[in-house]
Amino acid sequence: MAVLDLPKRINVLITFANSVVEGMTGNASFPTPSPALATVAAAIADLQTAETAALVRTKGAAATRNAKKAVLITLLQSLRMYVQSIADQNAENAPAIIQSAGIAVKKTAARRPRVFAALAGAVSGTVKIVAPSAGQRASHDWQSSPDGKTWTDLGTTLQAKTTLTGQTAGAVLQLRYRPVTKTGAGDCSTPVTLTVK
Repeated sequence: MAVLDLPKRINVLITFANSVVEGMTGNASFPTPSPALATVAAAIADLQTAETAALVRTKGAAATRNAKKAVLITLLQSLRMYVQSIADQNAENAPAIIQSAGIAVKKTAARRPRVFAALAGAVSGTVKIVAPSAGQRASHDWQSSPDGKTWTDLGTTLQAKTTLTGQTAGAVLQLRYRPVTKTGAGDCSTPVTLTVK
């Protein structure tokens, strides 16, 4: 995803905007930039002139500079959307396309789906159990068994996790859960086995 990490200082913003225009000028990935690069370049020049006037403290120059800055930022945001639309058409090369425009790429963290698992707790005799969420307004029924035949109910939670305490160290437990939604109870999960620490 294309992101604009816009500098706060005017001179750095001008340098950044110039690098974006340079990166996109003649770039085959961007045949018809919107807004036109000439428009962005003109806004950069306007901001540069306004900044020079503001630095020598010309009356009213700061307000003019701030207005010119807002115009340039709006144009840069429009360019970012244009670059993103081009990148979206070529997902395989999207990061390279975005970077070729002089714009940063936001890396999205791929969240791994939660799987059903039992883990030893921090204290001896405790077991943490986690399961995939069954959705909003769902609950989870938890069960344990020493042999996989006789199952004991451990209770129900609204969260897709629970902690067992007071278990005998060295005992082998089989654990399973069953999601319960507004449509009713689901099937029991495949059991997982854990030796209590």
